[in-house]
Amino acid sequence: MKKIPIGIEDFKMLISDDYFYIDKTKFIEEIMNDGALVKLFTRPRRFGKTLNMSMLKYFFDIRKAEENGKLFDSLYIKKSPVFVEQGKYPVIFISLKGLIGDTLEKLIDSLKIKISKLFAEYRDLIEKLDKFDTALFEKMILREDISEAELSEALLTLTDILCRYYKKQVIVLIDEYDAPLTYAYGHGYYKEAVEFFKTLYSNVLKTNSNLKMGVLTGAIRVAQAGIFSDLNNIETHTILDEAYDEYFGLLENEVENALIEYKAEDKLEDVKSWYDGYKFGNMEVYNPWSILKYVKYKKLDAYWINTSGNALIKELLLLSDGTVFKDLDDLVKGQEKIIYVNENIALGNNLDPNRLWELMLFSGYLTVKEKMNNEAYLVKIPNKEIQSFFKGLFAEIVFKEKSNITSMKAALESKDINTIVRILEKVVLNAMSFYDTSKKLENPYQTLLAGFFYALDAYYEMKPNSETGYGRADIVLIPRNRKWSGYIFELKRAKTQNLEKEASKALEQIEEKKYDTLLINEGIKDIIKIGLVFDGKKAVAYY
Repeated sequence: MKKIPIGIEDFKMLISDDYFYIDKTKFIEEIMNDGALVKLFTRPRRFGKTLNMSMLKYFFDIRKAEENGKLFDSLYIKKSPVFVEQGKYPVIFISLKGLIGDTLEKLIDSLKIKISKLFAEYRDLIEKLDKFDTALFEKMILREDISEAELSEALLTLTDILCRYYKKQVIVLIDEYDAPLTYAYGHGYYKEAVEFFKTLYSNVLKTNSNLKMGVLTGAIRVAQAGIFSDLNNIETHTILDEAYDEYFGLLENEVENALIEYKAEDKLEDVKSWYDGYKFGNMEVYNPWSILKYVKYKKLDAYWINTSGNALIKELLLLSDGTVFKDLDDLVKGQEKIIYVNENIALGNNLDPNRLWELMLFSGYLTVKEKMNNEAYLVKIPNKEIQSFFKGLFAEIVFKEKSNITSMKAALESKDINTIVRILEKVVLNAMSFYDTSKKLENPYQTLLAGFFYALDAYYEMKPNSETGYGRADIVLIPRNRKWSGYIFELKRAKTQNLEKEASKALEQIEEKKYDTLLINEGIKDIIKIGLVFDGKKAVAYY
């Protein structure tokens, strides 16, 4: 049984060390047959972008061409007519993942280290270069007084030197081109970063006679009108495009093969519900990171969502209002939403919160169910893994503290009504900025508390406004463990100064309309009924 390649992004290591690999080398053939000089591929993180870029590097690189060619002996590309291109070009491969710095200056210092290592890969050429090129090489490797202008021309400089030495045009591969930009956005210097990287990319990719082909990957399309405005030769392929739709992520037959390899073929339906659901172009796609984790641990869990990379989504959600959270709540419950994607503007120059749904789509938190027209798409949450993430977000962002969820679980289990009411008061206070509770109805509280209880989905199935008995109960909690108590909440906004009397009437409504019918039919023997009245930040309960 082959080793499982979790976290292996180097193609040579993966093949040489006999890791499990699903053949995606037809991607090389399509790249070569594509006439676009510069290509940008955007896919969610951990969907195989870096591995594909590493594959391109080992295929085209003129150095160690014969040795690298053997990596492809048993793969599709070996029998393709384009295999004659193997080992024919100098290749520059740089990943901008991991660039950090709380200011642009510190980010640029981080980039200098990467550029230094990139030039150092070719240090064996130094003795063969003229004194001018040698001086440039040494300056870049040693990072001696490199100006911002010189750094922005570093990749262009390297293509020029390699092209003259090898007498071949150069292939430039830039992985995670957008990583420093989203990092800069989170640290307040996004505009300045865009200007710098716009110059860096334009220098090497625009009107560069030394360029054979440029390939970039990223998670999102950061404003074509901004960073790529100087490039009229770039062809962008997003998750909405049919071209190249099968080369990032795993197709169903590929997942079936993986499950067979690791003796889990009988779990396809469970795996499908947790990690499938993505639609790239016309292809149904599984999350490869989660599939690999699953075949290793044989446990359905939120693997992809628990990796790094959720910060931008969380930040934009923090800037959002109650309408966004109501829409998100509906999506978590399995509903769909129409969003508008403006292909010409991409994601907006400032990653404005208004572009939140579009960002979620391109980042892998939503997926397309149906294309309505050239701009409108019907979207949904793709699978249970993403659903679990958003359920937790209600607690983390709207309700401020995950500890409230833990405390509520314990209080529900132990039937500690006083603690339940105290936590709900705290939840209402924390969430006031997200939900409009000024309307003279109890429904805003129902929406708010339903979102809170959704975070307890692993323990209780929450039924809001559910038909039961002779009416609709505001919130019913059905315990996953049938030995636990079930709960019915009837929520009221205070109309008088006598909150106790109103709470008593809410409890009477539960009894009179037999709201416990649903729980009784579910086999729940211990049922706790709570009438809850809110007056601003205060709550009074009868039970």
